[in-house]
Formats: sequence, structure tokens, C-alpha cells
Amino acid sequence: MVFQPIPKKYYELSEIELYERIRGVKQTLGERLVILGHHYQRDEVIQFADFRGDSLRLSQLAAGQPNADYIVFCGVHFMAETADILSAPHQKVCLPDLNAGCHMADMADLDSVEDSWEELTEVCGESIVPITYINSAADLKAFCGAHGGVVCTSSNAPSIMGWAFTQKEKVFFFPDEHLGRNTGVKHGIPVEEMILWDPQLDLGGHTPEEIENARIFLWKGNCPVHQLFTVNQIHRIRKQIPDIQVIVHPECRREVVELADIDGSTAFIIRTIEAAPAGSKWAVGTELHLVRRLAKEHPDKLIISVDPNMCLCTTMNRIDVPHVAWTLENLLDDEVVNHIVVTEEDAKWAKIALDRMLDLSN
Repeated sequence: MVFQPIPKKYYELSEIELYERIRGVKQTLGERLVILGHHYQRDEVIQFADFRGDSLRLSQLAAGQPNADYIVFCGVHFMAETADILSAPHQKVCLPDLNAGCHMADMADLDSVEDSWEELTEVCGESIVPITYINSAADLKAFCGAHGGVVCTSSNAPSIMGWAFTQKEKVFFFPDEHLGRNTGVKHGIPVEEMILWDPQLDLGGHTPEEIENARIFLWKGNCPVHQLFTVNQIHRIRKQIPDIQVIVHPECRREVVELADIDGSTAFIIRTIEAAPAGSKWAVGTELHLVRRLAKEHPDKLIISVDPNMCLCTTMNRIDVPHVAWTLENLLDDEVVNHIVVTEEDAKWAKIALDRMLDLSN
């Protein structure tokens, strides 16, 4: 894929002009176009989404629109790759700005994972199942598919890890150490039996004996947004609002998850707050766009961020209204800018890993 810069003229248009252009393209293309908006996307963009959700759910919804020729993913790079893997051959996926990557996904690359796998298997033999979080590049999903492993989401990570331990003795989990650790604890694995694998160090920074004794190898990676939540923030909020409930994402640090009342995926957080009674109070530990949207959509409840001064997901934030308008107007001429295409070989093995996950989740 080739990076295509947006023409400057789109930033010279007013907000009203941009909105009118986007609505015009949507009306012209009709069912041939589907726009996907991730939960963490900015409001001015997500208002145009035909579907909003998490990355896997959005890809599945788009693939279920047979009349759609174009899938515009207002998310980040790995999400658009998943959409391409699951989409029909005639469907073309594009990302309005290729700079919309994912810091967590970028913390694990195929070369490093393959090198680490070789080191691990030299010590442990064939006793390891690789699991990649869906927040990873397509070639890492393909790696798992080719090595008897699987993909997981933050929703199904516990059941996926449970399956992995029915297959073999150990799990290699990447790229998010916090989700892996929190999931391992839920599965009943002591923290002492998990080791943090640093791909920059020989044997991940461990001795052969430490590797042999470990049951879970956690890649040294994280979500820069979720790992900023702290126990001090939770203590401060509970002191200010004693009857507040704290709900956080499992990408948060272990000590934050332990201190929270509830933890769960983005979809779980949304469902929990939607079902909560009027007058309930919530401190939410996830991306700020979503927290603010929940507060706006549920004015009968107090909904605040665990950290009101937290930063937004900067890479997701790269998708803005000018980029969406530019992307859509090119589609009128069947010009797909920033076209996301996963190689045939990677798509084959990645789909095996994804299908294995979906089969286990049904």
C-alpha cells in the first residue's frame, strides 16, 4: 500500500461544507458504501458511521453487507487489515489516514516474534501455544494460525486462554502484557508463573530454568492510554465520591484492575453502564472519547473518567473529518485512497487463527 497525502484544500473547507460533502457521497453511493466507526473515534467522525463498535465486530458487520463495494474504516491500521481479511473479494477496504496506527500493535513485529519463538521452543520444545491479541498486525495473526495458535479479543481472552491450556502446557501471549497477565490471573495462573518477555534481550531476559518453570510468557508491550491509569487516581475518586463504582479495561495494569470494582472489554463497559440504574455513579478507565460519549448519552448517570486529564488515543485521533471527506469523494471515481490489502498468504493463515477464535467463542 502507498501512503497518499490529503490535499490541503480539504482543510480549507468549513465544517458545514465537509459535512455536506460527506452526506452527499453517502447518499450517492448508498449500499455500495459502509463506514465503520470504532468506539474510541472522535464524535464528529463517528456521527457518519453506519456501524460503531470494537474492531472485530465492525469487520464482521462490514463483511455481512454483500452490497457494499467500499469499506471505510474509521479506526486504526490493524482494524482495517482485519476487515480486509474477513471481507468478500469484491470489497475494498481503506483507512482515511495511514498514519492512524496503534502503538501497542507496533510493539510487536513479525521478525521479533519469530526470533522469540525460536528461543522459546529451543528451551521448551513443542509445549507452547501462541496467542495474539486482535490489536496486532495481520502477519502476527498469520503467525498464530500457522503455529496452531489463535487470536483473542479483550472479551474472549479468558476462554481462549482456557482453550490454549487444554492444548499445551504454556502460552506465549502478545503484544499486550497487561491483558495477558490479567487474563492469566482470571484463569487461575499465579503471577509468579508468568514472566515478562523482553524481545530486545537474549532469552527475553531470563534464564532457561525461569523459562522452563513459567506457564505464560508475556510480551513486553502495552496500550499507552490504558496503562496510564493508576491506583492513586482510583483512591482519589473514591475519596471524593465514596459510592462511585470503578470499571476499567483489562488493558490496564494489574494493580488497577485489582482495585477496580469491575473490569471488562469496551463492549462490556458500554453494556454495563447502559444497564445500570439511573442515579448510579461510574468512574471509567478507558479512552476518553468513549467516556465522554457515554456521559452524553446517559445524562441520568454520573459518568467520569478515572483520569479526567488523560490523553486521547492519538493515533485514532488522526482520522478527522477532512480525511473522511477526501476518502469518500475519491470513491465516487472508484479511486480507493490508502487501500488496505493483506497478502494472500497472510490472509489465509490469519483467517485460520480468527476462525479458530470464532469457533471457540460460539
